[in-house]
Amino acid sequence: MRNFDLTPLYRSSIGFDHLFSLLDAASHSDSANGYPPYNVELVDEDQYCITMAVAGFADAELSIEVKENMLTITGEKAIDDTQRNYLHQGIAARNFERRFQLADHVKVINANLSNGLLDVELKREIPEAMKPRKIAINAVTNKDTLIEGRAA
Repeated sequence: MRNFDLTPLYRSSIGFDHLFSLLDAASHSDSANGYPPYNVELVDEDQYCITMAVAGFADAELSIEVKENMLTITGEKAIDDTQRNYLHQGIAARNFERRFQLADHVKVINANLSNGLLDVELKREIPEAMKPRKIAINAVTNKDTLIEGRAA
């Protein structure tokens, strides 16, 4: 991935520092190893689903936390002291931490673990005060003309 210098944008923009910080963090993401693989799906206009392949993890070994618009999904395998003699070990069973930056008003509404896939359902819930609203236009019905503050 290319590195972009966002310094000129910081100098000439006011109030966008949060956006630039997100872009900068995304370009220096520490999740470049690709484990565990995941999908982000747009289910509906304001609904999303993150599906993560967590084969071999029990629900007690997984943790989902949201703090300050940051969704963190963590998997910590329990220590298995069983002595095994693998001829080939292709199933990853290592600990992981995946972070997703959530937009304002995006909430986690559900999480399910089934067949080795963790589904985290998200929904954008915009408060009524922030939704667009129609403003009624009042028509003036008084046809009298005013001359110097008095009706003519």
